[in-house]
Amino acid sequence: MGVYKYIREAWKKPDSTLAKERLLVWRREPVTVRLAKPTRLDRARSLGYKAKPGIFVVRQRVKRGGRMRPKFKGGRRPKTMRRKKIVNKSYQWVCEERAIRKYPNCEVLNSYYVAIDGQHIWYEVIIVDRDHPAIKSDKQLSWITTKNHKGRVQRGLTGAAKRSGKPQKALKHL
Repeated sequence: MGVYKYIREAWKKPDSTLAKERLLVWRREPVTVRLAKPTRLDRARSLGYKAKPGIFVVRQRVKRGGRMRPKFKGGRRPKTMRRKKIVNKSYQWVCEERAIRKYPNCEVLNSYYVAIDGQHIWYEVIIVDRDHPAIKSDKQLSWITTKNHKGRVQRGLTGAAKRSGKPQKALKHL
């Protein structure tokens, strides 16, 4: 077995004390944290991460729950008393959108789940700097530098957005 298979097996059965200690530290950190290296190297590599300049990983935290409209507190007819979902997006897609807001000159390559507790859920987002020379010269990643892929997250073109089930907007002239 390769090293990535061992890492994947370790993440399937995590050590509970290590996970609890990690979450205690993560709760006190800011919502968006830029990392030196991915927490789950096997998953990051399978989604396109490379340890080279122009690619970095951000851990993003999102609050769980509260995705319904608040209950009305006044007299209204029953037709308008429906509590529709505000967000028909996954937590992962929301994490990608919030992470890219911090780095507006970059693009999201992909993201993956890291941890969950009672209040929060954490995802790590792989972000690529489109204007970096190392990315422009890389044959496997140069596709993200073209203008067709600008604003991938907002247009629903990442994997998390496609799995969310929300229809993608048509590509307009950029």
